[in-house]
Amino acid sequence: MAQYSRIEVALKMKEVGMIPVFFHSDIEVCKEIVKACYKGGARVFEFVNRGDFAHEVFAELIKWTAKECPEMILGVGSIIDAGTTSLYIQLGANFIVSPILNAEMAKVCNRRKIAWSPGCGSLTEISYAEELGAEVVKIFPGEQVGGPEFVKAVKGPFSWSSIMPTGGVKPEKENLTKWFDAGVHCVGMGSQLMVKNADGSFNYEAIEAATANAVSIIKEIRK
Repeated sequence: MAQYSRIEVALKMKEVGMIPVFFHSDIEVCKEIVKACYKGGARVFEFVNRGDFAHEVFAELIKWTAKECPEMILGVGSIIDAGTTSLYIQLGANFIVSPILNAEMAKVCNRRKIAWSPGCGSLTEISYAEELGAEVVKIFPGEQVGGPEFVKAVKGPFSWSSIMPTGGVKPEKENLTKWFDAGVHCVGMGSQLMVKNADGSFNYEAIEAATANAVSIIKEIRK
């Protein structure tokens, strides 16, 4: 059962402003990544449902996170159907993120008051997602959909919309300034945040530093 309400999730997303997005089949790697992001100031983390037995990794990760990173709100992304949504809710997911807009997923989440962020690429989709109960809508892939200019254009007629882009977001001041000046609620960051060593292994200290830098930049932008 989720530890955090949909309102708590939406508020924390806005407060911190950035959400690390990550998947790895090795639970120990996942733990180290979550820990690095947590130490860097992230408080919402999206585990991506993209590999075989991903739900088994998540089941262990969310239990570990509750003990070792108690303020981290762990949810799951890349969910595209109601059945998988139910599976992850049963495992304790605090929020569900999808690259698509699926009304059946909305019904499952709403019954349990779980935060749901569907992927949208137009005003019509954003409006329908909000009609279905989405507090924060995702635009994906953010850069290809139209980038910060798309968000700025949407916020004209839809000033109330809370938008989270994923794809094309970098932990750099120039990039983040464009997104937040456009009016995003928060941003999702994947590969751009997950720094690797020359041998392909993850550099956890660098990931912590990149997370801390992104959180700091967002705070500065919002002043």
